[in-house]
Amino acid sequence: SAMASYYSGFLGCEEPHFLESCSLCRKHLGLNSDIFMYRGDKAFCSKECREEQIESDEAKEKSWKISARSLRKKSSEAAKDSAAGKTVRTGTLVVA
Repeated sequence: SAMASYYSGFLGCEEPHFLESCSLCRKHLGLNSDIFMYRGDKAFCSKECREEQIESDEAKEKSWKISARSLRKKSSEAAKDSAAGKTVRTGTLVVA
């Protein structure tokens, strides 16, 4: 049927299973070898590869937080500058 050929075509193009090779160095993970997991969907051949990925992810997250904080600061400064640039005049006009 058309549905069966769709699924067989889809499965034929599928990427290798995440437990087949190390997510960092791509070393093949054998059936009897230890597998070190990280975040539930990344497999590694060694503690060292897993630690390297963790450190890389933490560095990225830190830079994203710094970038987000910097953007918030710039937008709040721009809002202050535009508010400070507006002059509001109040007073009383007396006509005789």
